Amino acid sequence: SIAEQAQTRWQLARISIIHRVGYLALGEQIVFVGVTSRHRQAAFEGAQFIMDYLKNHATFWKKEHFKDSSNWVEFKQSDKQALDKWEK
Repeated sequence: SIAEQAQTRWQLARISIIHRVGYLALGEQIVFVGVTSRHRQAAFEGAQFIMDYLKNHATFWKKEHFKDSSNWVEFKQSDKQALDKWEK
């Protein structure tokens, strides 16, 4: 539904969202959001909107593993603030 919202809001032509799961090595890419549009600004804003949505609502949880421990990455208030700007 997020792709449909972005497509309608910015008249995007194509959208590709890839979110990897499982163990990833340090520095490996986790998420890809690509969009096409007639206008560059619409593409930029649509991609940013999708990314902000994923960081707040996607059902993925990130766990970091260290040599002797691991922990779940906590929610960041800055991610919520980034999403809030799209709701105005």
